[in-house]
Amino acid sequence: MNYHIYTTILYIHVFSVILSIGPFFILLPFIKKLRGANEDVEQSYLSLFRFTVQVSKHAGHVLVVTGILLVWITSWTWKTSWIVMTVLVMLSSGFFLARAFSPTVRKFNDPTKDKEKSIQTLYRSTWGYVILLMIMLYFMVAKPVLW
Repeated sequence: MNYHIYTTILYIHVFSVILSIGPFFILLPFIKKLRGANEDVEQSYLSLFRFTVQVSKHAGHVLVVTGILLVWITSWTWKTSWIVMTVLVMLSSGFFLARAFSPTVRKFNDPTKDKEKSIQTLYRSTWGYVILLMIMLYFMVAKPVLW
């Protein structure tokens, strides 16, 4: 195995982790500001949120591809406990990302929905997603032997 290929793939993998997790920490203050925002400002915050979800999704695709490549070119196997757990958490986070954010953001355009409840849901969903990603990050960094 060429060391430069490995380090390049690893670098891209780590960078995609940063792009998947980092923007959600920046969104937390914006979610709180939604409470007092007028409609124009609210729409710009929601656009920022949609953009962040898209960036995270695409970074997740890069993360998966580079992760597969890293398993393929190293001595790790798909039966390694930390890899199995990472894949399980990743599938959960993908499902969570698809179900938690887009429907909630769409509710802001519905005048019959409670704005405060939507903000609380968005806030909880953001933290839930960050926690899932941090669990996945733990498995990738600590590589615990579970079985």
